Amino acid sequence: MAFKGMVILFILLMFIGTQNAQPAFDQEESSRGKKLYIGHCSLCHGVDGSGGRGPALTQAWLRRQANARAVFNTIRSGVEGGEMPGFWLLSDNEIWDIIRFVREMNSSANARLPGDAEKGKAIYLSKGNCNACHIVNGAGTGIGPDLSTIGGRRNAIYLRESLIDPGKSLPDGFLVVNLILKDGRKLRGVRVNEDSFTIQIHDASRRLHSYRKDELKELKKEFGVSTMPGYRDILTDSELDDLVAYLAGLREPR
Repeated sequence: MAFKGMVILFILLMFIGTQNAQPAFDQEESSRGKKLYIGHCSLCHGVDGSGGRGPALTQAWLRRQANARAVFNTIRSGVEGGEMPGFWLLSDNEIWDIIRFVREMNSSANARLPGDAEKGKAIYLSKGNCNACHIVNGAGTGIGPDLSTIGGRRNAIYLRESLIDPGKSLPDGFLVVNLILKDGRKLRGVRVNEDSFTIQIHDASRRLHSYRKDELKELKKEFGVSTMPGYRDILTDSELDDLVAYLAGLREPR
């Protein structure tokens, strides 16, 4: 009886292994994977997988991905609550082709950043005054995005561009608004939610304000505008390198 149980367990483990296994690929399928990746993934993850609006894929580890099947499920269904949509129109074989190409990119080593991360951290806390608007691992305040894992979601080029010209690479749905109430009060902040009758915004101290639109004298939307200052004239090139190196190192624990 014990022997029979061991046989069943062995068969079950073999079945689980095949469920997580990645199909074998030949060179032609790898080439197809590259074309599919460029067509569907490169806009957010970069043509070379170095990242952009989405995380860099040239890493030995990927957030939320324990194995090939987990990667497959993420591509198929997307990331709930995140910016990545599901690619349900792709066939199973096409998704596996993409995974093969991504894994090939993972074998490439990341380029060493020129800055000093420790100096960058000091700049972040002092000259940059970034913690007045952002949070890193629970420290900081304000209306800016949480940067605790920004290095795993944005590449160095994207980070530097965001520091120099913040309005050029805004998160989806980010919008600065100016409100003038009928009683003369003025308020500027970041939109949290809006419908046909109401609008909610966070001010600079992250206090939430909610108004009916019939209470407003004027509602002005600042498209392509960020509340974050540009650092081109505030930091030297060397200081920007240091700050980028620090931000690029902020990643989710392995």
